[in-house]
Amino acid sequence: MPLVKAAVCHEFGAPLVIEEVELAAPIAGEVQVKLEACAICFSDLSFIDGGWGGTLPAVYGHEAAGRITALGEGVTDYNVGDAVLVTLIRSCGTCMPCATGQPVQCGTGYDRDAGPLKTADGGTLQHGLACGAFAEKAVVDQSQIARIPDDMPMDAASLLSCGVITGMGAVVNTAQVRPGQNVVVIGAGGVGLNAIQGAAIAGAARIIAMDVLEEKLEVAREFGATDGVLATAEKPWKEIAKITGGRMADAVFVTVGAIPAFEQGLRYLAAGGDMYIVGMPHSGAKAKYEPVILGAVGQGMKGTKMGDTVLRRDIPWMVDLYQQGRLKLDELISGRWSLDQINEAIADTRSGAARRNVIVFE
Repeated sequence: MPLVKAAVCHEFGAPLVIEEVELAAPIAGEVQVKLEACAICFSDLSFIDGGWGGTLPAVYGHEAAGRITALGEGVTDYNVGDAVLVTLIRSCGTCMPCATGQPVQCGTGYDRDAGPLKTADGGTLQHGLACGAFAEKAVVDQSQIARIPDDMPMDAASLLSCGVITGMGAVVNTAQVRPGQNVVVIGAGGVGLNAIQGAAIAGAARIIAMDVLEEKLEVAREFGATDGVLATAEKPWKEIAKITGGRMADAVFVTVGAIPAFEQGLRYLAAGGDMYIVGMPHSGAKAKYEPVILGAVGQGMKGTKMGDTVLRRDIPWMVDLYQQGRLKLDELISGRWSLDQINEAIADTRSGAARRNVIVFE
């Protein structure tokens, strides 16, 4: 079985180890992609830290782009050499969620321990997030890829695989924000900046960014925020009331995994408004709220996974916006790193200052 270089997690919370692993050829319905870029997402860090469980060793990484190098039996919509993005959205196409336009909620299971990856000596190696993209090549189901323009920069394209569709999709697909509505985005990191871009494209009246760092609020304005509020303020809801003339927010998007943000976010809502859970806390983390308030003023909470994205529907128009200069992707990239530098890139991501760090493959 061919060997590829990958960053392997052997112990939760420990640095990844660069080593050669076995990658099986694509079987029916699968494709092999030679990766050119893979961004580092906080979901990867949650898995690396053991926040969501799973077996080890594992290869994570799921926000990637590259070119198809091999096709499994039955793959007819793609050709060797096609430029594609690679995402964790794996869908069977026939279960009830898939059949009703919700592929991100596909009900068909996938055993990540029985995927295309093996250790160099043939041992079990988890196909992390059904992608295993912290590696030179990846084998994924054909439902997990989407064609991109041949001349599109791969580092920019990789961001569409998760951070962009998660943030923009939460606003456009899940919340269906309309022109004139007020929006609050908690967290001005990679996903938050894309929620802000989505709100601007949707025509929101006030787009209020919240973060603990003043410099990140300045960046948020570059991506379309009309206002910024420090989350560390004594009573930030009063700042939001002042900005909106007392109206508050029709939609609040929590793009971080911090529990206080989920508890406080409800205070920013207008009557009839909804808070959207975009960032994912670790399993077992719990928030407190008063249901009577939500009931009395008609508010709600709703989860959104991967921005409720449908790849064939959403990737083309996002690429088009990028080509028009209306969707910022290049500006989201904070740093470019080699695979050998992945632990340094992860440390920089943990600092909170990075928008998106991207591993670039030769």
